Amino acid sequence: MSSRSPADESATPPPRHEAGAKQRRRYAPRMAPAKRREHLLDAALRVIVEQGYEGVSIEAIARMAGVTRPVIYDHFPNIGVLLTALIEREEAYALAQLEQIVPAAPAEGDPADLLAAGVRRFLDAVASRPDTWRIILLPLEGTPAIVRDHVEANRATLLTRLEQFVQWVIARSGIRTDIDIEISARAILRLSEEAGRMVLTDPRRFSPGRYERFARMVTQLIIAPR
Repeated sequence: MSSRSPADESATPPPRHEAGAKQRRRYAPRMAPAKRREHLLDAALRVIVEQGYEGVSIEAIARMAGVTRPVIYDHFPNIGVLLTALIEREEAYALAQLEQIVPAAPAEGDPADLLAAGVRRFLDAVASRPDTWRIILLPLEGTPAIVRDHVEANRATLLTRLEQFVQWVIARSGIRTDIDIEISARAILRLSEEAGRMVLTDPRRFSPGRYERFARMVTQLIIAPR
């Protein structure tokens, strides 16, 4: 009589062919080339956010995307090309959002309302694409020079537009003209960037609505008739 117990039976490994079937890689669903490319870029962005730039590799991106390495090489010849494509895509997203927030020519309306609305739209944009704005507002250790260069170039463009906005506010409201336009623009930019960081890291406490109310109140105090 066999001395094997029920526990022994349950511990018996499955036949070799069954084990192999369970261990076989599950293939990712087929996608159109353009959609697959976006899927891979999304995966690369998640790797950066979760593991930092030092964790980026073809293998890490493949795992995040649920594909094999050859799938990535079908779209990107190397990691450098992939990261460049990712940076350019995220930059395009950010610039498109900023174009709506700080247009080249300010719209007509009350300056306090326009600034408060612009702050709100910016922070809503940050909340809508948190991973994009994390690599801009919360740069990770080891951020490549190409990313830093793109961020600084776009910041310079935004500063120019903010200076134009401050000039428009001065002309529109008739407030004191000895206000330093350059420093005012830089202050708005720095405060907005800090607000974006807080929305990313502590959104319950520092909500877009809270910053919108603050921006309106401060602007009204500055441009109030003396």
